[in-house]
Amino acid sequence: MDFTTLPAVINFRRSAAVLLGLLATTALTGPVPAAADEEQAAEPPRVELVLDVSGSMRAADIDGRSRISVAQQAFNDVVDALPEETQLGIRVLGATYKGKDKKVGCQDTQQIVPVGPVDRTRAKAAVATLRPTGFTPVGLALRSAAQDLGTGATTRRIVLITDGEDTCAPPDPCQVARELAAQGTSLVVDTLGLAPDEKVRRQLLCIAAATGGTYTAAQSADELTGRIKQLVERAGDTHTRAPTVVGGADACDSAPLLAPGVYADREAFSEHRYYRVPVRPGQELRASVSMALDRPVNRDYGVLLRATAADGRELVRGADAGSGRADVLSAGLRWSATADDEDAGDDDNATAEPSTPVVEPTTVCLVVSNSFAARPGTAATPGMPVELTIDVVAAAGAPDGPDLGRGWVLLALLTVAGLLTGLIAGLLTRWWVATWREN
Repeated sequence: MDFTTLPAVINFRRSAAVLLGLLATTALTGPVPAAADEEQAAEPPRVELVLDVSGSMRAADIDGRSRISVAQQAFNDVVDALPEETQLGIRVLGATYKGKDKKVGCQDTQQIVPVGPVDRTRAKAAVATLRPTGFTPVGLALRSAAQDLGTGATTRRIVLITDGEDTCAPPDPCQVARELAAQGTSLVVDTLGLAPDEKVRRQLLCIAAATGGTYTAAQSADELTGRIKQLVERAGDTHTRAPTVVGGADACDSAPLLAPGVYADREAFSEHRYYRVPVRPGQELRASVSMALDRPVNRDYGVLLRATAADGRELVRGADAGSGRADVLSAGLRWSATADDEDAGDDDNATAEPSTPVVEPTTVCLVVSNSFAARPGTAATPGMPVELTIDVVAAAGAPDGPDLGRGWVLLALLTVAGLLTGLIAGLLTRWWVATWREN
């Protein structure tokens, strides 16, 4: 998800042979682990552009032109350059209601182009008729845009373009973004701000962070056009199957059994979540976790990933580390199973017949813990986004080296080596002193 993050978050591509082998062997000795979704035929990238058409978009402060005219030009340029396989939709907010009734104005959002294959003429005509009009129901527009894009196995993308903060909360747009991410909708929201306003910047940053998207301040027509094109193209580049949604447990014995893959979950502040992975002798477990900081938290926080035996014995732990992004924290670990670890597996596994011995896997519990604490006024729900990556590979043995013996043999060898070194050093010293005196 990386190692990487939600929002993000770093994905290992697993080997199909390893996965099938693990499933086949565990079928003989216990329940089959839940597997991350297999790769299937790719769906076309789906993107919806959400444009703010509220009254403030009349302001003429971008290259001497109004914000709405700059946005319309950017839309036209993007539509002309849109890849053929992309399915595009357009939704507006604040575009039709001219009155003062806030209750009515805050319901003002419409989809003017449905998500589907691009009809360039229709899309341009729909955007050209827009005139800045009403309120700014960003939260409602985001929720509606998510419904427009529908559900599926791959990531959908919303590109929000606005010059102001939401004037209609509730629903709060940042909280809406967190709810959409928590629902496992595989949705990324990228935000573009058209006004140099600190409140707007903070709100758009929060929306983007909650879904693993990006925030950009566009101060010119070229910047806006270039950034929208980049985001739409990225929808095709990052158009991959999303992590499988899984729910960790509060104890090892009730934790879900997982196969190699990439998984998404949510974890509350200062919580411990458990997952189980079967590992056979001669195999090595590799795991990483990334947590995205999608809301303000207190200082001095961390993420801990531990591997424990079924009876609670700690096998190894991985320290947290930065990922190169200030809003993602990651941790990873490696652990190899040996024949001595077999007893750490589940006690209820069936005993194999003597004539057909089966080496039962060790059940390793992965424990994801965090020390996050919400700042006053910060919502504690839904939990923080978690991406868990699991792989099981053949254990890498330690490199061979010279056999120096063990115990008394090693001690004797070191003693002889020391005596010889001292003797040679003494002879060289006597020779050097004798030579110095003669001169």
